[in-house]
Amino acid sequence: MNMENKQRNPVLLIHGIDDTEAVFHKMRAYLIQRGWSVYSLNLVPNNGDVGLDELAKQVADYVTATFVPEQRLDLVGFSMGGIVSRYYIQRLGGINRVQRFLTISSPHHGTVVAYGSWRPGCIQMRPNSIFLKDLNSDAVILGQLDFTSIWTPYDLMIVPANSSQMPVGRKVTVPVALHPWMLTDSRSLAVVTATLAERIKQPLLNKKSSQ
Repeated sequence: MNMENKQRNPVLLIHGIDDTEAVFHKMRAYLIQRGWSVYSLNLVPNNGDVGLDELAKQVADYVTATFVPEQRLDLVGFSMGGIVSRYYIQRLGGINRVQRFLTISSPHHGTVVAYGSWRPGCIQMRPNSIFLKDLNSDAVILGQLDFTSIWTPYDLMIVPANSSQMPVGRKVTVPVALHPWMLTDSRSLAVVTATLAERIKQPLLNKKSSQ
């Protein structure tokens, strides 16, 4: 980790389903203490009543309202927030704003837990959903960013747990026992901090994956 990184960007945190920005309380304080400017917003509604594409528009609007056009960002999405963030990046122009992108326990390939609800956002997070198939059809675009998917093999919200991994970018395992602990465990915080502190790589380079 190079703490003299001259490309330190503001960090935007995107929460998961049934959460609010308060879920990042510990992570936000941890990053601020180490010199980052940290931002977050509350996605409304947060319970899956609207599609993740609609929530992504809230992210896009927040970015436009909060940052000057030339400001580059680092984006961290937890659980559903990682998929919302991907839609913003892949479909709403975020690819031109975001430099580092981290997802934490996000259902990139769906979770069977989403079969427990017929809300639109939950249907989109089911395995093999039309929404995820479309988003994954050009996931290679994430290779233009410094992209990292962080996951735990013990996740009971993302089932199967390896749905949180992506074939593009870097994969990092943080073996915590519970889904929400991914935002508070010291190992997770260390991985997020180290990843955000790395120098920006040149776009479109082949990135080695690690587990």
